[in-house]
Amino acid sequence: MSQSDFSRALKALKNGDVIIYPTDTLYALGADIFNEEAVKRVFEIKHRPFSVPLPVAVASKKAIETIASLNENAHRIIDRFLPGTLTVLLKKKASVPMIVTSGSETIAIRIPQQRIALRLLSEFGPLTATSANLHHEKTPGVIKDILMQLQTEVPVALDVGRLDAAPSTIVDLTMQTPRVVRSGIISEQELLDAIVDG
Repeated sequence: MSQSDFSRALKALKNGDVIIYPTDTLYALGADIFNEEAVKRVFEIKHRPFSVPLPVAVASKKAIETIASLNENAHRIIDRFLPGTLTVLLKKKASVPMIVTSGSETIAIRIPQQRIALRLLSEFGPLTATSANLHHEKTPGVIKDILMQLQTEVPVALDVGRLDAAPSTIVDLTMQTPRVVRSGIISEQELLDAIVDG
């Protein structure tokens, strides 16, 4: 991936386009979460029902606080595990369009531990972070296969080689007691320990 590719990705996002970018687990489809037409395009590219919310990626805890509300447990878990392979479910703020969360007041957010993703998110802002695949299909590990599966033109794909890691753990932090929604690399016990130790 070249600097010109990165610059093209930023320009595409500003123009309301969807890009493919790397995370620490898989390639993702990225669009400006505040641009409802761009978010709609993500659903269309994936053939994803509009009733299935999109996860979001940001560059920092400070960025999380601009789009979601954090309780004490959320602060502890975010400080311990992010950036990393953890997605946190939080109460969204009103600034986040409902299309992103499929009408829900809860938003799924992660801070990827991937240099290019963090730079992109730092320079642009929050992006959709749904895997670059058709809904219910396996996400290919290389860009060429992703584009073949999607059968859709995507203006920019930031290619860093094969990505094929286990999915992130998803934890619901909207309640007093955290609840693991999807198991992944980080275990439920590790999350509970972080709260006790905090």
